[in-house]
Amino acid sequence: MTGLVVVGASLAGVHAAEGLRRAGFDGPIHLVGAESHRPYDRPPLSKDFLTDEQVDENRLVLRPVAEDGALDLTWHLGTRAVALSNDHGNVELSSGETLAADGVVVATGCRPRRLPLSTFEGRDQSDVDGVVSLRTLNDARELRHRLRSADGPVVVCGAGFIGAEVAASARQLGCEVVMVEVADAPLARVLDAEAGMAVVDLHRRHGVDVRLGVGVDHGHTDGGRLTAVTLSDGTELACAVLVVGIGVIPNTEWLEGSGLTVGSGSDDGVLVDDRCRAAPSVVAVGDVARRPHRRFGGTTMRVEQWDNAVAMGGYGAKSLLAALEWRGNDGEGVVVEPFDPVPWFWSDQYDRKIQFAGIATDDPEIVQGSEGDRQFVRAYFGDEDRVLGVLAWNRPRQAIIGRQLIEAGADRATVHDRLG
Repeated sequence: MTGLVVVGASLAGVHAAEGLRRAGFDGPIHLVGAESHRPYDRPPLSKDFLTDEQVDENRLVLRPVAEDGALDLTWHLGTRAVALSNDHGNVELSSGETLAADGVVVATGCRPRRLPLSTFEGRDQSDVDGVVSLRTLNDARELRHRLRSADGPVVVCGAGFIGAEVAASARQLGCEVVMVEVADAPLARVLDAEAGMAVVDLHRRHGVDVRLGVGVDHGHTDGGRLTAVTLSDGTELACAVLVVGIGVIPNTEWLEGSGLTVGSGSDDGVLVDDRCRAAPSVVAVGDVARRPHRRFGGTTMRVEQWDNAVAMGGYGAKSLLAALEWRGNDGEGVVVEPFDPVPWFWSDQYDRKIQFAGIATDDPEIVQGSEGDRQFVRAYFGDEDRVLGVLAWNRPRQAIIGRQLIEAGADRATVHDRLG
């Protein structure tokens, strides 16, 4: 084999490279990453990294690459893939180099959505002093500095999990925080309105000024530095730091003309089959990949979750080797079954651990406690009363059981019996 190329040096890409080695592949592996840093873990960036000065950046380095040379990779850091061409055999880099590959892993992840240019009179938000998004280590470095030196209110635009975690971290640092959300209840895409309002109540109890049904209309600057924002309802707020957390966009532009199926809007991302394959010699994994979910009626969706990136990265590696009919030194090939784990994620905010498995539906039901309690469990049911989602609020054991119940296709009565 000429070798394999993994495009994307974050969680999914690194675990794909590790998966290739674990499967016994000993040929060349090129790992391409847009950032110059060694691959690192992102969850602490919105939490411990912001609040605890003792969190050293070296502790963020992903375990599979913590030791130099552990995976015997050829690194291409600080460079981007700009094209996939020649029947998926060549990956062109921004450096001008072209990597020939027998197979490719697409793990390019996502980038934060930005506020419209009109928000700052035609300027990009990155050109305004005091406006920050959070996705990368560099973003977190800047945000940590700004939160610790803020001489006025912090406005968080977007009450999704990143926005909510940053708001919680800012409050822990003693900042005055206003969190605005255009929806009538946050997290509507992930949870139901009542569960979203439980998050709102949590933040309000910790002193965050949460405003729903409004967004940031435009910003005010003095000498290029942000001083205030005007909301869509006309309210003007003093603002020393504006944190923009309004969702993400999959990094797929470099695949234009590649022949891969790349969607847009609500169907964004790289479409893959149930073995994570986007083409005979290409797999896509992690946040950028849109795959069918058999247990949820075959609907295709992207899963922006840490656990999914780890599992999908490792699985995608084996799936690629199987597609290439690669055989190891023992002469055995790799065989893979369809990829269909139950997605799940967690979020730590103040003294709450919020865990969710599966998907939300229009049929939610409290099975333990109530939304106003420090601990509660909420289940989401689908056709034939089968459980499709479980939200566990400070109930880690129930979160594990709930995931198992979704895997088993348990009915409503069983869920109440096991989780109630």
